[in-house]
Amino acid sequence: MDCAFDNLDAAGFLEIWQHFDADDNGYIEGKELDEFFRHMMKKLGPKEKVTDEQVQRLKQRFMSAYDVTADGKLQIQELANMILPEDENFLLVFRREAPLDNSVDFIKIWRNYDVDSSGYISAQELKAFLKDLFRQHRKEVSSDKLEDYTDAMMKIFDKNKDGRLDLNDLARILALEENFLLQFQLDACSKDERKRDFEKIFDHYDVSKTGALEGPEVDGFVKDMMELVRPSITGPELDKLRGVLLRHCDVNKDGKIQRNELSLCLGVKPKP
Repeated sequence: MDCAFDNLDAAGFLEIWQHFDADDNGYIEGKELDEFFRHMMKKLGPKEKVTDEQVQRLKQRFMSAYDVTADGKLQIQELANMILPEDENFLLVFRREAPLDNSVDFIKIWRNYDVDSSGYISAQELKAFLKDLFRQHRKEVSSDKLEDYTDAMMKIFDKNKDGRLDLNDLARILALEENFLLQFQLDACSKDERKRDFEKIFDHYDVSKTGALEGPEVDGFVKDMMELVRPSITGPELDKLRGVLLRHCDVNKDGKIQRNELSLCLGVKPKP
């Protein structure tokens, strides 16, 4: 497939992505996926009509190789791996040796690069993030190339086109895994099960293992808890909701949420 994309750069990749991600949901699936592979066959093959059977055969072949999540969808990084030359595949720098599976770690990154505490990541703040990321991967990037990558990332991930990234946009860039709290149904189980689940939840967000949630640990818990009832929240909303939680749960007013304080807030009897 590579020969169809000789000399393709990040800007050309962006055009292909935006064309086939017609409903702008961050991945290609269903009819979009069929049309993508039909397009590829017309680029690569002879001029005669391409059949549906040929399209499905090619799709099965390449999805088995590139659909690393095995979800039947082609995500933006998977497509970049498929068609971009390695030196242009700026999305490769987002591969992590361990997946980003804790919202606390995600919030630490968010707070670090939201330098002006606006609740959003501006283009300049994104550029600083990319620069550090390339340095971390020991990849030399010129200032012009860094500008190009920043522009491309903003165009791809700035879903409402307001020139800045919100919490949800950055979560997509970093491939933050599914909300940890989705595996629990606290209202639909016995008291013993609720206590057991509470301990798992608290331990998950108490990354520092101090017995209290503080700073990004509170933010990570709030983000996941609120996104159980809303698809996404903004940075300013997170700050507001964090204040609400602290007012209700931080009984001793130390700016942290102790294990027993959170258990009382959630209506779970604390361990003796």
